Amino acid sequence: MPEIAEAQKILAALGMPSAQQNEMSALTLIALCGLKPSDSWSSAQRRSLSISKGIMAFIRDHYGSAYAPNTRETFRRQVLHQFVQGRIADYNPDTPTLPTNSPKAHYAVSEAALITIRSFANVEWDAAVEHFKTSQGSLITLYAASRQAVGVEVTLPDGSKLALSPGKHNQLQAQVIELFAPRFASGVILLYLGDTADKDLYIATEQLIQLGIPVNEHNKLPDIILYLPEKNWLYLIEAVTSHGPMTPKRILELNAMLRDCPAGKVFITAFPTFVEFRQHMRNIAWDTEVWITEVPEHLIHFNGDRFLGPRG
Repeated sequence: MPEIAEAQKILAALGMPSAQQNEMSALTLIALCGLKPSDSWSSAQRRSLSISKGIMAFIRDHYGSAYAPNTRETFRRQVLHQFVQGRIADYNPDTPTLPTNSPKAHYAVSEAALITIRSFANVEWDAAVEHFKTSQGSLITLYAASRQAVGVEVTLPDGSKLALSPGKHNQLQAQVIELFAPRFASGVILLYLGDTADKDLYIATEQLIQLGIPVNEHNKLPDIILYLPEKNWLYLIEAVTSHGPMTPKRILELNAMLRDCPAGKVFITAFPTFVEFRQHMRNIAWDTEVWITEVPEHLIHFNGDRFLGPRG
């Protein structure tokens, strides 16, 4: 649909991070503006909508995308929360005193964003975008500024860069992406990457849903999820600096959560040093892999007759 592509262009222009430029985010923006498929952006309107009966119902009725009820939290945490931070939407504009978890919670496109959005594809567009960024700021810039001084920068498999908050755990995660992936998972796509300060830092919601992975339970996901389309392999990686290796209990939990995912599952525990590996080695499950930053070109296979790959 051209409306979705246009909405994605608008979100990018207004400074939203790549994770908030997906189809769900685009449809949310369209719903907040009250635009039906035949409407132009110049007719966008500001109106307050709840998530389920407002935004999700509008998307279903006018764009044929019926999101499951349990994705409500995904809309709230992965789209609307960032829209509010980026000054694209206002939270509870009609009743600012509503409690945080009130069932009457609602959102509306901000006045500043509305003025900008109405000029899309017109001669005033570039100037309107510049004015919005100058007066309201850019969420990408805001996120980067909060991590720039002491953060951990990581280059993702697609070449883009992401800033993690400082710390030993995030440093190990960056090494998994930059050192492990090219050697043992060439061609992978990053689906999920947590952060010690922001658990939802990078999450490819649509691709996770397509693979049958319940994104509403992302707080239970491993630290990193990579997907290799060529082999239909899912790399589930725990980065361990203090606790949390791939134990038998953790494997059972992940298999239960991913029961609807048809991809082959590869379970990996990453350690920064042999010292930390030895502290946890008795608890690591068989049929899993171990990768250690000190020797990035090697894997330890907890199964003598098999190499890296899914287990039956």
